[in-house]
Amino acid sequence: MNYKISNNVIKRLPRYIRYLDLLASEGVQKVSSGELGSIMGITASQIRQDLNCFGGFGQQGYGYNVAQLRDGIAAALGMGDRLRAVIIGLGNLGKALALNFRFEECGAELVAAFDVDPDKVGKSIGAVPVLHVSELESFIRDNAVDVAVLTLPQSMADGAAACAVGAGVRGIWNFTGKDLGVELPGTSIENVHLSDSLLTLGYYLRSDGGKETR
Repeated sequence: MNYKISNNVIKRLPRYIRYLDLLASEGVQKVSSGELGSIMGITASQIRQDLNCFGGFGQQGYGYNVAQLRDGIAAALGMGDRLRAVIIGLGNLGKALALNFRFEECGAELVAAFDVDPDKVGKSIGAVPVLHVSELESFIRDNAVDVAVLTLPQSMADGAAACAVGAGVRGIWNFTGKDLGVELPGTSIENVHLSDSLLTLGYYLRSDGGKETR
């Protein structure tokens, strides 16, 4: 594949996984682009364009095998790579992610969490050990960690990200509310702003009949 796939296409791929999982749970084995587009709220043409970026996954006129399409998109998303992740910062959000987010369903494994609070360090959250942040760099190097999940205060985001990347992390999942990226070239970064979704919803609620479904 010698061309760049747009970010819009990439960001739609997890939606395909969700809806294909739903179809599989209902016993559906084959789906057309029109049927899939109808339940996802996008056009059949858009679906064909998206999937053609990865080889198509199907034969025109026969529809898509749900399981095979799901496996193909999962492979494109790296869900079989078993990424190793750590959480940095065990406040309310970090704790909630550690206890409730199903990393394994996204092809990742949470291997450790880091904090400075002596009441947390040395214990476990679920089955995950909680270590002091002073051990972060050595742990990342020794355990081939791929992803750092930042759930610490905004003021500490740059330092934590630089430390993690310097130790070998290749991806940052950033919940701090501060956009990262310019100062970390060569690193894949997903800046997550929870408020953005609520503010966007507010726009649609206040507009004249405006509605958006994703």
